[in-house]
Amino acid sequence: MTYQPEPIDTSKVTINSKHLKLTELLAKNTHEIWAQQRIDEGWKFGPQRDDIRKEHPGLVPYEELSESEKQYDRNTALGVIKVLLALGYRLEGEGTPFPDEQQEQQLALMLKNLKDSSELNLSSLLAIGRETIKIRPHSPDIYIVLGETILQLGEPLMAYDVLTEGLKHWENNNRLKQLLALALARSGATLRANSLLLELVEAGASDRETISILARTHKDLYLQATSPKEKQRQLELAAQRYQQAYQLTSSYYPGINAATMTLLKGEEVIAREIATQVREQCLQQPEKDYWLLATLGEASLILQDWSAAEEWYKRAVEIGKGCFGDISSTRRNAKLLLEYLEGNIQRLGEWFQLPRAVVFSGHMIDRPGRTVPRFPLELEGQVYQAIKERLSNLDAKIGYASAACGADILFLEAIKELNGEIHIVLPYAQEEFIQNSVDIIPNSNWKQRYENLIAKAHEIIICSNHNLENSNILYEYANRVVHGLGKMRAELLDTELMHLAVWDGQPGDGAGGTAWTIQTWQAWGYDVEIINLELMKQASMTNNVLSNDCQAQININQHSSNDRECREVMALLFADVVKYSTLKEDQIPRYVEYFLGAVAELEAKSNYTPLVKNTWGDALYYVFPSVTDAGNFALDLCDIIQQTNWLEKGLPENLNLRISLHAGPVYQYVNPVTKDTSYIGTHVSYAARIEPITPPGKVYGSQAFAALACSLGVQDFSCDYVGQIPFAKGYGTFPTYHIHRQTSC
Repeated sequence: MTYQPEPIDTSKVTINSKHLKLTELLAKNTHEIWAQQRIDEGWKFGPQRDDIRKEHPGLVPYEELSESEKQYDRNTALGVIKVLLALGYRLEGEGTPFPDEQQEQQLALMLKNLKDSSELNLSSLLAIGRETIKIRPHSPDIYIVLGETILQLGEPLMAYDVLTEGLKHWENNNRLKQLLALALARSGATLRANSLLLELVEAGASDRETISILARTHKDLYLQATSPKEKQRQLELAAQRYQQAYQLTSSYYPGINAATMTLLKGEEVIAREIATQVREQCLQQPEKDYWLLATLGEASLILQDWSAAEEWYKRAVEIGKGCFGDISSTRRNAKLLLEYLEGNIQRLGEWFQLPRAVVFSGHMIDRPGRTVPRFPLELEGQVYQAIKERLSNLDAKIGYASAACGADILFLEAIKELNGEIHIVLPYAQEEFIQNSVDIIPNSNWKQRYENLIAKAHEIIICSNHNLENSNILYEYANRVVHGLGKMRAELLDTELMHLAVWDGQPGDGAGGTAWTIQTWQAWGYDVEIINLELMKQASMTNNVLSNDCQAQININQHSSNDRECREVMALLFADVVKYSTLKEDQIPRYVEYFLGAVAELEAKSNYTPLVKNTWGDALYYVFPSVTDAGNFALDLCDIIQQTNWLEKGLPENLNLRISLHAGPVYQYVNPVTKDTSYIGTHVSYAARIEPITPPGKVYGSQAFAALACSLGVQDFSCDYVGQIPFAKGYGTFPTYHIHRQTSC
């Protein structure tokens, strides 16, 4: 008889800090029960296990056990808790997550051990992170472990938020700063990461981790540089810093990177000598964790032992399954080496199986009363299976979509079933969205399914505050944001972005719907995987599966827009003159002539023409037709102001600008008072709230602006994440980006 174990699937269970507190109590009790049973059987403590003399080294209080022995009991206890949660039970109890410093330290240690054993998924880590932020811990340990683990799973932006919160309380903690720099580097904010690490070095930090991450930023700058001179300079700095870190500790991590950078410099003999040393060092290690196996793969690659490289890399990926950030970092180095050695670049796909990101669009389920079926209720199971099969075939586990009843929810459920991560983008506030697009079929469970997905989502983005009746613009906007965020995530992980849709093949009734989204993706040059509803429907009709009561009026997001000509997605720029309030009355004419004159001169020469412009006192307001135009104009404006010597013109020396950017649907109108055409709406207010929190001389933008810029493939400037920033006037806390020029050196 062949026995096939079938344990209950707990991979999708979310654990919080209270569950971990209970885990520790149950682990201790498990040990107490075991010890009591042994003692009752006549066993006693002994330095080594002796079955004849009935002696056992584990017959000590739980607190005196080694961490590996405690972890055995913790894994057992946590397994029981996860099974109960997976079966639908709730665990209720009183108490705060961190009642005292000792238990807090235990929690941090548990998190570290669970991180190493891959017992916690990202949803659990984010839940614990949210609890950590609410209650200030007694030490930075929990922030450090959370930051390390979230980075490991490939979420540098989320790690950045956790680490930034930790630094608010422990601003001088070097480990938090190191991890923050790594989060910045992995999110593409290379210059900020490099600057932060140089500050640490100048302050006296000379440890392996600081120097190694600094070297990594020089490697990134080498890859980004366009001039041969700057590329060579950054390559030299990267090799120098990695060699410095290797000499400090003889650790294999900086050692293998030193070998790689030395090889890229063309010093092949020295590179292979270092790689050989590192390989021998790793082979002597009894424990083979992810990074050690990945290092053996990289060493084999430098030594051009292709079969050994493949074996080590595949073993590393198997151990690091789910650690997308680590695998992406390893893959990047392997790609550099293969390109230099003229190896087969296709090997990367065989060695490193990073899941693809996928953006989705699809029809809502039909309501009773629809005259022509589009997505009949009877096709729900068939469509779900088709989505799941397509996702499995594509190896797509990072999903971005809205969450309307029907195809959206089926897509999100399929991603979760495949142990993937879901990112939900809603066109407007949840209460209205549920009413209009979720809870629309009597006696159905769509609302409950929606709420379950919201609870398990990695992030929820709400694009606008309120719905617009009889307008498609919010759906069009949300679909653009979906695409941009999905593309940003794919680029962070260096993986592919796939496009998937459930569509009946019909033209649709306006912008923002499934047909429009598919046509937009195709116009941008993407192939779209389409699950054909019409073919499924025809097959079902042939088999007389459809009933007459599964019809509905067209989904609200398919209505043609009555005010389409009045509402458009525009890019908005606000700027505020720093130190304007210090101007003396006799300086006002010079301010108008020189400062505003410089702005007017830039406008006249610029290739980026605003649709609307306005100024009042110390403020500037522009509306542009695209994020490309707005971003470039903002940076040109920033340059002009900072490059001018205002003191020579009789104005304050530190006169400057704070500039904010946002993109969203706005209402075009003719102002009855001024008779001028302008744009108004909540997104204008949103853009205005970013400007006060922008540092002088900088350009900050919203998440939507960054997403739309990425979606369009803008190359003129970069959008670097700066965290969840509280906006002015209590407007809320939102993801914010620093907009700056691409390095051209």
